[in-house]
Amino acid sequence: MLEEDQGGPWYKQIWAWFIIGILVLSVVLGIGLLIVAMSNQDSMVRDNYYKEGRAINMHLGRDQLARKYSLNATFEIDDLTGEIRLELDGDLDVLPGQLRLDFISPSHAERDQSVTLGRVGREQYAGQLESGITGRYYLDLSDPQQPGDEGWRLTDEAQIAPGQQYQLTHR
Repeated sequence: MLEEDQGGPWYKQIWAWFIIGILVLSVVLGIGLLIVAMSNQDSMVRDNYYKEGRAINMHLGRDQLARKYSLNATFEIDDLTGEIRLELDGDLDVLPGQLRLDFISPSHAERDQSVTLGRVGREQYAGQLESGITGRYYLDLSDPQQPGDEGWRLTDEAQIAPGQQYQLTHR
């Protein structure tokens, strides 16, 4: 009969503890990743896709209305104060008393900002940002007094940086 040298009980074997260590480490890492995933959920930029899908025709009509009026806007953002100065040009019969300029972040909903611009001159408007803004944004300029199919809008995408001038044109 052959006797094999077992080298003692299992808990004294290095390979047993090596395998157990891998299993314990994978469980600990899995629980850690689960905790991180649950505490840092992704934000949805637009969370009502059905409503957005139904509104596409309305948005196209607003863009066509801006083209009909040949609307263009040029604006600057003051780096220090956050003041926005906008000039609206087009064939509108009556210029609106206020405009709404939306800065929509494509990836972070908490960075979205909406600014109401009041009329300060013939074609000039001014408003104040709540906080500083830099990076890539979708821009949406519209008349808040004419929502839906009755109104117009100018849209574009811009890389917002200090000291630049931006232009929104009809499409």
